[in-house]
Amino acid sequence: MTDTLDAIIVLVTAPTADKAAELARTLVEEELAACGNVVPGLRSIYRWEGKVHDEPEALLILKSRAPLFEALRARVVALHPYQCPEVLRLGVEAGHAPYLQWIRDNVRASGGGA
Repeated sequence: MTDTLDAIIVLVTAPTADKAAELARTLVEEELAACGNVVPGLRSIYRWEGKVHDEPEALLILKSRAPLFEALRARVVALHPYQCPEVLRLGVEAGHAPYLQWIRDNVRASGGGA
């Protein structure tokens, strides 16, 4: 994996667009993510504690780097209001090289502490 191809996408659902934006701002300020896109108007149908729920949510799409995933995941879990938040890592196989470099330039150099 080259330095610019260690980019990842991390999906996080949140109860509201405002909460997703709050998470995004914190993660970008802490240089765990280069960018966070908030997609409001999500409708999630899921099973939790034996019941089927149908709830409005927002989707947060984060751009980061593979070495930072565990630190990012831990921070989302610490900040998130859900007992079991969605934090899914997706690899990026290819992309526009300048954008991938922009991600790299706007996050921490490694997965180390704050």
